[in-house]
Amino acid sequence: MTHIPRTVLRLIALIAVTGAATGCSTWDSMSQSDKATVGGAAVGGVVGAAVTGGGVLGTVGGAAAGGLIGNQVEKERERR
Repeated sequence: MTHIPRTVLRLIALIAVTGAATGCSTWDSMSQSDKATVGGAAVGGVVGAAVTGGGVLGTVGGAAAGGLIGNQVEKERERR
C-alpha cells in the first residue's frame, strides 16, 4: 500500500469541504433540518480530522456522525 503524506490528505479533505460548501449555494432553499445536517457534518469532519491527526477515516467518520447528530438535534427541536 502506498503511503500518502498527511498534507496531501488534508488538502483532499479541504477540497471536499469546499466542494460541499459550494454545493450549498442554494442555502436559502434548504430546510432547517438540511442546514443542521450540513453544519453538523462540517463540524464533525473537523473534529474527526483533529482527533485522528488528519486521518481520512476519522474525517469521514466524524462528518457522517456530525451530520446525523445535527439532523436529529434539529428534528427534536422542530418537534417542540
